[in-house]
Amino acid sequence: MKISRGTCRNIKMPERRSLMKYTKEDILRIADEENVSFIRLQFTDILGSLKNVAITRSQLEKALNNKCMFDGSSIEGFVRIEESDMYLHPDLDTFVIFPWRTSEDHKVARLICDVYCSDGTPFEGDPRYVLRRAIKKAADMGYSCNVGPECEFFLFHIDENGKPTTQTHDQGGYFDLGPVDRGENCRRDICLALEEMGFEIEASHHEVAEAQHEIDFKYDEVLTAADNVMTFKYVVKSIAQSHGLHATFMPKPIYGISGSGMHTNISLFKAGENAFCDENDSLNLSKTAYSFIAGVLEHIRPMNASCPAMRLPYMSPGRLRTAARLSEFLRHAASAPVLRYAAPTRRATPILRWLPASPPVSTASSATCLFPRRLTPMSMT
Repeated sequence: MKISRGTCRNIKMPERRSLMKYTKEDILRIADEENVSFIRLQFTDILGSLKNVAITRSQLEKALNNKCMFDGSSIEGFVRIEESDMYLHPDLDTFVIFPWRTSEDHKVARLICDVYCSDGTPFEGDPRYVLRRAIKKAADMGYSCNVGPECEFFLFHIDENGKPTTQTHDQGGYFDLGPVDRGENCRRDICLALEEMGFEIEASHHEVAEAQHEIDFKYDEVLTAADNVMTFKYVVKSIAQSHGLHATFMPKPIYGISGSGMHTNISLFKAGENAFCDENDSLNLSKTAYSFIAGVLEHIRPMNASCPAMRLPYMSPGRLRTAARLSEFLRHAASAPVLRYAAPTRRATPILRWLPASPPVSTASSATCLFPRRLTPMSMT
């Protein structure tokens, strides 16, 4: 994680960008006008994988009335067989038509859904509901949060059977362009598709490793940002497939080269003011900021253990085959600070640079080195 310090004078809560607000009638009308034939009702399982139920236009009104049911026992981490009946409640404001599926007569749209139990209560294992509860807890304390993710990924070739490989003809490095950047056409089409879906793309570029790329989109309030990350990953994989490539967000698909992460820029506001700023502090950080940092350090182990959506991140040093390689990797990881300062900027918001795919590391030495004063996590109970 990386804390970016800057002047916090006159920093106010940024105005929310205008979000599209839909009614059921709006969605039904748009579906008819745009010849939408299929709608994907998407949700996220407890491991962070995107799932969906596809319906036809004839079932759309039923879905908008929260009547679409599915078997929750078949989703890993959800419920037992005797509790299998679950319902999808679409978030109407997430309706969007996929720009790469624009057949004149058979367009495809999506709605992101919340998962509900058969008794009408939210499913406690739904990651979106977990986030909603955290947002409400913060709001009850007077806080609001914006999040800006920076997503990195690799583009690899597929073999003659359509299976993904780790092979690439890309020889580009950081900020390189064609002809050594062989993925720039695919990256461009990803950006264009995202913009058609309402994303504000701030930057895109080749990353350090061969075949590695990054696309940055504008921050948003935390729930929308989380939805955007899931949408982003789906769009990247879909557009890459249309280019005959395989996109992967694995943190370390190839040993010995730079891996991918998801840097997360977080800003916290209270009563419209920057909650992380105190101009009387030697580092311009408020007590809330120190508590925030301490809370991250306090919970970094379970965060690192639970956030990767697959076990492969723990094999990230090249599918470790020797204890020596593992020891070398852990020595390097333990020496890397979890939190550090960047050079002062005009932004007064902490930028948390966290690679959750890394194995859990000791944070005590990092915290002591960077913040010699005692840090106390802020109570959220």
